[in-house]
Amino acid sequence: MNIPSKVALITGAGQGIGLEMARLLSAKGHHVIVNDIEKSLTEDAVKALLKTAKGKVLGISGDSGNQKDVLAMTAFAANEFGRLDIAIANAGITLFGDFWDYEHQDFMEVMRVNMGGTFLLAQSAAQLMKKQSTGGSLLFTSSVTAHQAHKHLAAYAMSKAGIEMLAKNLVIELSAYGINVNTIAPGATLTNRTAMDNEYEKTWSAITPMGRPASVKDVASAAVFMVSDEAKHITGQHLIIDGGWTSISPSPY
Repeated sequence: MNIPSKVALITGAGQGIGLEMARLLSAKGHHVIVNDIEKSLTEDAVKALLKTAKGKVLGISGDSGNQKDVLAMTAFAANEFGRLDIAIANAGITLFGDFWDYEHQDFMEVMRVNMGGTFLLAQSAAQLMKKQSTGGSLLFTSSVTAHQAHKHLAAYAMSKAGIEMLAKNLVIELSAYGINVNTIAPGATLTNRTAMDNEYEKTWSAITPMGRPASVKDVASAAVFMVSDEAKHITGQHLIIDGGWTSISPSPY
């Protein structure tokens, strides 16, 4: 069965979960625009994806927390394809720190990128989708920290909880235009970054009911479903992907 090609834009797709989302979508024949703040990561991602892609793959670097850059991303999609069907606000930053002496500049940067970047992409992408008879799908990358307290992540958790509330609220604004909006909340995940910690996999395997942290494919596969036609009647929801960790929530410390 041939699946009609859609156009997807993914922020923070230069590596890790975002790159795997792009890989799975492009392998299904969808056209994918990958974004990363680092130009080299964006370019490398495009080269890697083209090896298995069945749809077009393009890249645009830029800061997902900067309105000018976000508007350039959605304009790029409109200019190249004339439409935008899927927008995934995946870019985010984690700045650990104790609540008592957490730096103001760190707090503001977490909010700018995580909450601000998600809001800006949702707003800009929805403007395009609103004009389409087929609507579209928005997906935000949240975190299990939006559901369970985690040491040294008060600001980060706050930003992710805000993202989930944004998705819930946008149901009111977007449903009439055929746009659904959801979040995924990954737990511990093995990525290039977390793999640098020699104890990461061992620690999280010991406290995760399923016996291991997630792979990027575990998370990306769930994301691809959430933006598929099969999930169009799902909106305002939050899908936790954590191997059962939030059910018991043992601390890794």
